[in-house]
Amino acid sequence: MNMVHNLMVKDELLGTGMSNEFTLWFEEPRVSVADIISERVRHEVEIYNARTADSNFMGLVQPTESEVELNGYKLKKGRQVNATKQIEVALREFESCAYFILVDDLQVKSLDDEVAVHVDTKVTFIKLYPLVGG
Repeated sequence: MNMVHNLMVKDELLGTGMSNEFTLWFEEPRVSVADIISERVRHEVEIYNARTADSNFMGLVQPTESEVELNGYKLKKGRQVNATKQIEVALREFESCAYFILVDDLQVKSLDDEVAVHVDTKVTFIKLYPLVGG
């Protein structure tokens, strides 16, 4: 029987005071930063695509053909988000420093860095929010 390990994930948007927390589950006790990003993006895409109401996509990276809004990204009505494309963008953006990740308050630098998955391990995605007009 496989044991499932959970990981607490927190988002912070610097400059806005906004934050969000959720849990991801992994079968392995150690995962790479790329695995964490991929699972996180897959999770948020599944949630968005399962919705029937017209709502904004609240994700790590902006889907193509969407507009930035105060509460996420607005897509054309009825449009589904492609998880594979979102993961590719999220991995590229991590490597280009569009956001950074802290594991237990220590910054990870590489997609290959490994993280021990424990109930008390905290992963924080920090995205800088551009200032308007300045």
